[in-house]
Amino acid sequence: MPEPVPGAGYVLAALIVMFLVTVGLRAAPFAALARLRESDVVGYLGAAMPAGVMVILVMYTLRDVGPATWLPAVLGLAGTVAVHLWRRSAALSTVAGTAIYVLAGAFWS
Repeated sequence: MPEPVPGAGYVLAALIVMFLVTVGLRAAPFAALARLRESDVVGYLGAAMPAGVMVILVMYTLRDVGPATWLPAVLGLAGTVAVHLWRRSAALSTVAGTAIYVLAGAFWS
């Protein structure tokens, strides 16, 4: 015999609980950030993490570079660094480095 369908009160209570949990989870990072904004640790991480993330991305990109693909990778990396030092724009340097890598890969292969 099938289970009876829950009543409207049960469904409404479940929806209210889901709503409260969702709102609470979305508000929690903002509440935590307000208290941590003046923290020395957060300031240090804000200054150090972009460079650390870039180092990890470069290492990940260059981990599989072999004899046939080293020149496009080096040219793309050099282009990315050069454009970033010139314009200080992460988006522009990423696009330029990718374009250089793709073009060098097309002509080197």
